[in-house]
Amino acid sequence: MEEKTGQPGGTSNSQKRNQWKQTLLTSSEGRVLLIGVALAFAYTAWLAVKLLVSPDESQVLIGITATGITFGRAAGMAFGYSLGMGHSTVISICIVIETVQVLVFYPLFVFSWRHLLILKWLKRIMERTHQAAERHKEKIQKYGVIGLFAFVWFPFWMTGPVVGSVIGFLLGLPVWLNMTVVLAGTYAAIFCWALFLRQLHQQVASYSPYAAMTLMALLAVIIIAGHLLLSHPRRNK
Repeated sequence: MEEKTGQPGGTSNSQKRNQWKQTLLTSSEGRVLLIGVALAFAYTAWLAVKLLVSPDESQVLIGITATGITFGRAAGMAFGYSLGMGHSTVISICIVIETVQVLVFYPLFVFSWRHLLILKWLKRIMERTHQAAERHKEKIQKYGVIGLFAFVWFPFWMTGPVVGSVIGFLLGLPVWLNMTVVLAGTYAAIFCWALFLRQLHQQVASYSPYAAMTLMALLAVIIIAGHLLLSHPRRNK
């Protein structure tokens, strides 16, 4: 009897694992997740190599990465410029970070929405993102793809690519169209921030190079402070 009762449970678990593997390989969301994970792994490996070859530079790169992930593209880019990093490095890091965030978070949200995957540690983040997406959904729906592109590009909090990808899902956009529009808006926003920060850096640097570094650092602090204030409204009240 014990053997018979144990077999169905094992079969059920194996069926769930097989179903999950099939979902990853056959669904569009699964392929997006695999691409995102592969890109994240490649970027982490690159940082590890940098850590061995050039420890000082790698610390700066890790700092830009951590700031960008935690506080968004503007803070990460301002932080990078304040440490004297070039445009190609700052822009490339920002593009990789936000691409990975979209390619990983979007399929996880869809799988959670469809009850195919339940991650307790991501539940609050997904609920918060879903609420933000619902607030802006009707505004974007009027303009369709153009509205979604503008939403992702617009330089304000909670208008980033992750929330934009969720809105695209709620609007029923096909996966690859959603990813294309969201990432295109993201890259456009990154280049706009780069042009703005470079122009600002050049104008201030004409007075003093130290003043330019100080201004970039101050800008990063202001953006981080604004992010913290807006992400904890109840605590502020």
